[in-house]
Amino acid sequence: METSHRWLRPTDPRAGRRLEFGADYNPEQWPRSVWDDDIRAMRVAGVTVVSLAIFSWARLEPSEGEYTFGWLDEVMDLLHAGGIAVDLATATASPPPWLTTKYPEILPVDRQGATVWPGGRQHWRPTSPIFREHALRLVRTMAGRYGGHPALTAWHISNELGCHNAYDYSDDAAAAFRTWLQNRYTGLDALNAAWGTAFWSQHYSEWAQILPPRQAATHPNPTQQLDFKRFSSDALKDYLRAERAVLRELTPEVPATTNFMVMDSTKALDYADWAAEVDFVANDHYVQRGPRPLDELSFSANLTGHLAGGRPWFLMEHSTSAVNWQPINVPKAPGALARDSLTHVAHGADAVCFFQWRQSVAGAEKYHSAMLPQAGEDSAVFRSVVQLGETLRRLAPLSGTPRSPARAAILFDWTSWWVAEQDSHPTDRLRYRQEALDWYSAFLDLGVRADVVPVATDLSGYDLVVAPVLHVVPAALAERLTAFVAGGGHLVTTYFSGIVDENDHLWAGGHPGAFRDLLGLRIEEFGPLPDDEPAELDNGSAGTLWADHPTVTGTDVTVLAAYRDGSPAVTRRTAGTGSAAYVGTRLGPDGLAPVLGELLSLAGVGSELPPELRGRVELAIRGDFRFLINRTAGPVELTGLAGEALHGSATLLEARGVTVLRVDPQ
Repeated sequence: METSHRWLRPTDPRAGRRLEFGADYNPEQWPRSVWDDDIRAMRVAGVTVVSLAIFSWARLEPSEGEYTFGWLDEVMDLLHAGGIAVDLATATASPPPWLTTKYPEILPVDRQGATVWPGGRQHWRPTSPIFREHALRLVRTMAGRYGGHPALTAWHISNELGCHNAYDYSDDAAAAFRTWLQNRYTGLDALNAAWGTAFWSQHYSEWAQILPPRQAATHPNPTQQLDFKRFSSDALKDYLRAERAVLRELTPEVPATTNFMVMDSTKALDYADWAAEVDFVANDHYVQRGPRPLDELSFSANLTGHLAGGRPWFLMEHSTSAVNWQPINVPKAPGALARDSLTHVAHGADAVCFFQWRQSVAGAEKYHSAMLPQAGEDSAVFRSVVQLGETLRRLAPLSGTPRSPARAAILFDWTSWWVAEQDSHPTDRLRYRQEALDWYSAFLDLGVRADVVPVATDLSGYDLVVAPVLHVVPAALAERLTAFVAGGGHLVTTYFSGIVDENDHLWAGGHPGAFRDLLGLRIEEFGPLPDDEPAELDNGSAGTLWADHPTVTGTDVTVLAAYRDGSPAVTRRTAGTGSAAYVGTRLGPDGLAPVLGELLSLAGVGSELPPELRGRVELAIRGDFRFLINRTAGPVELTGLAGEALHGSATLLEARGVTVLRVDPQ
């Protein structure tokens, strides 16, 4: 489904072009006496938009059919009087106690058959007809009451759909799963063939026999697992569309979105499939501790920008400082608040928002940072917030400017992510997203821009495309990538790629299956590695996790790196003016950099940065605007660059600093 992109509805005709700035706002957590001070402090900070009423269902509808909107009416009016727009939530994210008490059948069921009880949030079944009835009634009431309010800039559908309830194994889910399967396969013969039910006597003779992949004696059917993941993503997408339909019926002029969660380890929802369902893409992102966390932030922002199709997108949530849900919650260092925010802007965000405005004093997130912390306005965090607001005002001229395409791309595929990490595989250590991130880090280390794009993206504008662990390759995708190479493109893929089709069936004839002829390689057995047994290469690097030992079968195959036993580790096959390369082991960013450098050189793709800045600075481009983001722990002298500095210095990039240059159009 294609939809036209719509940005926020203007609420102040005098505002003009701007980057939006704000947070989730939860006034219901505070007495009325605090609200006026909130509006005053928001104006000090430069806040332009807040997300409101996200978790307010129990306050708005304290009992079935009884509504108390007076407080929300007042807050909406106060915000509008203060010049602050409202991204108004439908308030359906977390059902109130009266609903789960009266209708406990809306509660999700986990894989082991246990009920997921109230006490947290998002305790509802995506396929529950009872939940949907009550939720849509609230949506209809909200739209009828606030659709014409002058503060309303957008609708915020639910919140972080699938964050805690992506996989429900209840009887409602089982019935909906069967319907989904009937639509996908039409008949049981097709389903039995796709699921390979001849194995382990799993042949189905009635649709009623089919269940979600609940707790079983051993590994559930792999294709059943894959289809349940597809179904679960679709079930929540269908719920999103149900709320959106009500909003479009009653308030067609108001755009609607929901906040994605494109960040490390959040994989249940196929956001490439969801992106067309919203009027503009919104995302929540939180920096997590681990190797190269800033590269992961950039990777996620980059991917979000391409889910948005290059159009402006909305950073709905990130944190001013520490979060509360990691094992150790470390505050951000000075400068990190602005650096993290501007990295998202560099990759296309036209709105920068946080969770939340005022730090809570009770509840599960009272230790989570906010724009206005417990220490109040006389605090380093609030001063940084005010400075960021001023920065975003100076950067207003770039709003609406798309991120400029790179010459290289990394393909990202949710289906491969789901399947490559399923059970009963050669290793349980494989992490799909980490391999993709390693390649992205290698590009950054070389100072080369690369786009992170969904697998269905048109690749005609790219010279070099990396497809890491592209495990699930239907015939049509194999043909498309082969045509890319035949047309002069340069493809790079890795271990465990091209292995199965869309039904998780192995491509016959030896690995890497769908890419065997394109790469000119044949692998008889996979090469998973024990944790303590690296595979040394003749270029001085060492592979971990995996080490395929392929046989070269095609002509025009060059071995770029070999294992110590002489078998190929990295190969490249030329095909006309194009090429197809294979990396058969996990090298990590440091080991990938020299390999990628050679492949980039052979493809004629280079860095746009001066040599002395490559690896030390990330470059992102939005039209005439150049973002230079410090990747080091210290200051970096900027040389060989031209342009007017809209933010930061044109000659010195501070530690954790960002410089934004505007250059004359060519």
